Amino acid sequence: MTLSLLPGAPAARGKFITLEGGEGVGKSTNLAFIQDYLRRRQISALVTREPGGTGLAEKIRALLLDKNDEPMTETAELLLVFAARAQHLRHVIEPALAQGRWVLCDRFTDATYAYQGGGRNMSVSAIAWLETLVQGNLRPDLTLLLDAPIEIGLARAKARGISDRFEEEKADFFEKIRTAYLRQAELHPERIRLIAADRPLPQVQAAIAAAIDPLLDGVSRPSIADRAE
Repeated sequence: MTLSLLPGAPAARGKFITLEGGEGVGKSTNLAFIQDYLRRRQISALVTREPGGTGLAEKIRALLLDKNDEPMTETAELLLVFAARAQHLRHVIEPALAQGRWVLCDRFTDATYAYQGGGRNMSVSAIAWLETLVQGNLRPDLTLLLDAPIEIGLARAKARGISDRFEEEKADFFEKIRTAYLRQAELHPERIRLIAADRPLPQVQAAIAAAIDPLLDGVSRPSIADRAE
């Protein structure tokens, strides 16, 4: 039988999970783990990323990451990040959540506080103003912050090969980013779960699963039999 809603019944709003962290903390590996963890519980999550997620936002991402002949100002960088986010929210994230889908996003606004606020020393109040302008009241239901000493993360990132404009910054830049991320975790303990990412992978993923499980409580999910034709 095919699962269907009662006529006229609105879909329950989906959950919004973001994955954060500096360079080389294992976001890609653990993003795939989270997607599979949810799938095994009959939840198909829309996986996306920032900056990016739409055709226009991906073009903005390329501008942000490419090593341009013309140096990019900090203000231009910040505004481009939020321009991409505005497109992403309007065309991908908000429609999916409204339809009852879960959204799993590789970085979101906490990254702006970390990279532009911490790394670039930009005004946190300016970032907060743009956050409200672009997002309104929308915030993630859960943010998983993968944290590791920067020497570990940078060594992992270097092993990947080709670096982008951000990855070529000095170690001090990444220390500021880590400090800003940890500050976000202190400011928003109800939303952000700090995950020590310098442990063996099974331990990291066990901590991630434990952080996600409370979101699953009370969520109505179709059984495998109900989903089958």
